[in-house]
Amino acid sequence: MSGYWESPEGTDCARKTWITGRIGAALGLIGSAYHIVLFQPESTFKAVQTAAASTVTMATVGAVFGLTTCLSARVREDPEDALNYFIGGCASGLVLGARTHSYATGSSACVALGLLAAFTKIGKREGWGLTGPPRL
Repeated sequence: MSGYWESPEGTDCARKTWITGRIGAALGLIGSAYHIVLFQPESTFKAVQTAAASTVTMATVGAVFGLTTCLSARVREDPEDALNYFIGGCASGLVLGARTHSYATGSSACVALGLLAAFTKIGKREGWGLTGPPRL
């Protein structure tokens, strides 16, 4: 996420959308590589089709997250609120639901990605860390 946290929330939406879209594309490419290795397709064309579909889907999900989060921060005039990230995560989940043509997938992904994004924002603001020396 190099560069994403450098500009204030609610500003430079195009750049943040580009960054999150690239991260989504990278995750989609990695995920599709695992999928192709674990579930061997019948042909090379099917493998390329699977990789392209997964990569484009995840790039779209990432870009929707970046754009929605930034626009929410701008419209709500409360750029540091974790609710902006929940809204962005929820919008990303809805994109996944639309992609799979499933209300259940969309609603559960909305809640899960929204909470994940909100807790990520709260953790960034509060200084939470996943690694580092233990505090006594």
